[in-house]
Amino acid sequence: MAEIRARSGSERDVRPLEIWAWAMYDFANSGYTTVVITAIFNAYFVAVVAGGAPWATFLWTATLSLSSALVIVNPPVIGAYADLRANKKRLLLASTAGCVLATAGLALAGPGDLAIAVVCVVASNFFFCTGCDLIAAFLPELARGRDLGKVSGWGWSLGYIGGLITLGACLAYVSWAQAAGQAAAQFVPVTMLITAALFALASLPTFALLRERAAPQPLPQGASVAGAAFARLAETLRRAALYQDLRRFLVCIVFYQAGVQTVITLAAIYAEQAMGFNTRDTLVLVLVVNVTAALGAFFLGNVQDRIGHIPTIALTLAGWIGTVLIAWTADTRAVFWIAANLAGLCLGASQSAGRALVGYLSPKARRAEFFGLWGLATNVSSILGPITYGAVTWVSQENHRLAMLIAGGFFVLGLLILHGVDARRGRRASLKRA
Repeated sequence: MAEIRARSGSERDVRPLEIWAWAMYDFANSGYTTVVITAIFNAYFVAVVAGGAPWATFLWTATLSLSSALVIVNPPVIGAYADLRANKKRLLLASTAGCVLATAGLALAGPGDLAIAVVCVVASNFFFCTGCDLIAAFLPELARGRDLGKVSGWGWSLGYIGGLITLGACLAYVSWAQAAGQAAAQFVPVTMLITAALFALASLPTFALLRERAAPQPLPQGASVAGAAFARLAETLRRAALYQDLRRFLVCIVFYQAGVQTVITLAAIYAEQAMGFNTRDTLVLVLVVNVTAALGAFFLGNVQDRIGHIPTIALTLAGWIGTVLIAWTADTRAVFWIAANLAGLCLGASQSAGRALVGYLSPKARRAEFFGLWGLATNVSSILGPITYGAVTWVSQENHRLAMLIAGGFFVLGLLILHGVDARRGRRASLKRA
């Protein structure tokens, strides 16, 4: 970290400890996605809360899609507001508190408690997505263009370690509870409380050490802050043609992240429904995948700064396509384990690389706002991917293999769209019109 160049002027110097504090937020919030969205609560929702009904998988994907729909316009507006008022950190604190409380609320969802589960999932995911966009907007303040991939990779890799620790704590409790003869309806709610507590504790270094470097920007005469935020967003959308490479990459994100979001939100369900895994098997699988995801984010984050943003993302998308094909044809657990760990490598790398490229292409004065557009793109993908998977399983009478194969098409589309993105041209445009 010491090799990252400090900003000009002593007040803008970035200390390694501050970069660690920024990355600790990835560590903190990854427990939520790992336990709630990927490994435990999603399968619990389908099998216990919804009672394994034929529409259960579709309802889970519809719930996540609803939360993404509610948040879809929120990120760019929040980002514009944060740029104007220079208060990303304060908004991050509010979104973190909201996610922690809603995650704890999931402990109240038992068999048949669909309303509680749906409301808490929608709320927790809403606040989680908002927090992701806000923490990402700090990245260009902490690293220069050539170091963006490296620092983003550190964040994602530390995030997967955080997910690993949270999942490990939950696995230890689940193993004890199952040995004591407890059913899922008894031990899964406790894992929600564990996840919420670890999220809150691990985020403390971020709020203690991360500095807000942005300066408040003057409002147009007679305009309110909210009105100015919407006006900035409208202006950005009107001027989108000036940032053609960023615009094309955001479209690319919509498609390839649709595939990524499908894997994240339905991995445990696929493992149990298509491969016959039980809860403990799935937890062990996701635990190991978090290790490979951390390795993928760390190593390819460093590779990204050497070979370039576009080649790195193209490499990960090719890996995703291979992952889907292996999972689709897997007829043994050993083969599925290969697919799962390849997915882990691609997961960490593709998410880290995408975030770094958005930072590389974003104008300095609109970083939070453009990361908000990144959030908008990922939220659209969070609707498109999982709801497609859920609809296919419903229509095909729970054919999860077919649904996974169709989800793989999103990676193919993303790779085709990525071909037209020129990172250097996009960088010049962002510097010229910053």
